[in-house]
Amino acid sequence: MRIVISEFISLDGVVQAPGGPEEDTDGGFAHGGWSHPFFDPEVMGGAIGEAMATTEALLFGRRTWQTMAAAWPERAGDPFADQMNAMPKYVVSQTLAEPDLTWNNTTLLPGDEAVARIKELRETEGGDLAVMGSPTLVRTLLSEGLVDELRLMIMPVLLGGGKTIFPEDGGLRTLELVSTVVSGTGVHVCTYRPAAG
Repeated sequence: MRIVISEFISLDGVVQAPGGPEEDTDGGFAHGGWSHPFFDPEVMGGAIGEAMATTEALLFGRRTWQTMAAAWPERAGDPFADQMNAMPKYVVSQTLAEPDLTWNNTTLLPGDEAVARIKELRETEGGDLAVMGSPTLVRTLLSEGLVDELRLMIMPVLLGGGKTIFPEDGGLRTLELVSTVVSGTGVHVCTYRPAAG
């Protein structure tokens, strides 16, 4: 399986709480929902639909999983929601336990075993293992060299600080731009893959 990261991201690299004001206020983050003015159903919606067409399972960090698990099950009947609800899901957490896994088809990956388990998943046959949000998990995946594709929807906004997906370990990681398209709202939808060599 390929591990594919999809993120709404600001020009200054912030991925925190793109969906709503109460999504993630850690560190006093006050701009929740910042992505909404830039959403373009044709370009961005098309890119999300394209990504989901090759996605076989979802991988989340705990906080993102909890946000999604609280939102998607009640949207049953919508084709996208039905796909999200039916798909296998994996959540990395040290604090969740099996009884907490209320969103159907969710498997817990204990934090201390997560990298090894994700490597095993990556070695299995299948479509894409998609990661949305989950900045702490994405930093780990990037640090471990476990990202096969990075899909960034870069929005024309500066947020002045917040959570990022990029490791701060001094490591040099070269990527190649595979595709880019610009929405009418000024969002650059860019797909990157690790550069060969």
